[in-house]
Amino acid sequence: MSTDYKGRVYLLFGGTSAIAQSVATRLHERGATIVLAGRNQESLEKLAAKWSGETVMVNADDPAAISAAVLETKEKHGRLDGIANFFGTLLLKPAHLTSDDEWNHTLAVNLTSAFAVTRAAAKACTPDGGSVVFISTVAARVGLANHEAIAAAKSGLIGLAQSAAATYASKKIRFNVVAPGLTDTPLAAKITGNEAALKASTQMHPLGRIGEAHEVASAVTWFLDPEQSWVTGQVLGVDGGLATVRGRS
Repeated sequence: MSTDYKGRVYLLFGGTSAIAQSVATRLHERGATIVLAGRNQESLEKLAAKWSGETVMVNADDPAAISAAVLETKEKHGRLDGIANFFGTLLLKPAHLTSDDEWNHTLAVNLTSAFAVTRAAAKACTPDGGSVVFISTVAARVGLANHEAIAAAKSGLIGLAQSAAATYASKKIRFNVVAPGLTDTPLAAKITGNEAALKASTQMHPLGRIGEAHEVASAVTWFLDPEQSWVTGQVLGVDGGLATVRGRS
């Protein structure tokens, strides 16, 4: 039997992403209040209407705005039970071809945004604690060619979450990470839309296929669930076995 989420409030950054939408659907079905944060107001409002949710305008590279969104959500509702950060980029380039601007943007969107969430969550989660979930990548757990910038940023997420889990355990704020393999979302369209690239990626995953947004969303929702109140500082690979399994050749 699933937890009753009535009265609980969840803030989803990058709320227009495919995975965030699936998480929002799951939380809404359980009775939670959903707040979607992102930069595309029209898309946010259209999606939020599906779940009678709310929206907050935030750019992924604006730490002050991210922190403000967390604190304002808490002030408005009197509580904040969970935050998931779906802000992210997918830069696939070797280091020698990556510009300073690309490097700085990758860090800002993927890592600095999560630090801003962490800093604000420490002040905003309910007296009974709460759950914060970050989205890393399988490339943070196993070396993949041409992933230097994104692997560095997403590896930083894991270190951030595990340190924060230790720092804020006394406040019962849980920090966990989901690390997906290649997932069929608009963010990955450059890969999934290329037949050769998709075939190569599919063959890399021991289970013989790429992931679906709802599969990653299931893991995120599990971490957000208050029933997992004894789970913190963990990294859950939703990657078809890529990080840990070697299939038969």
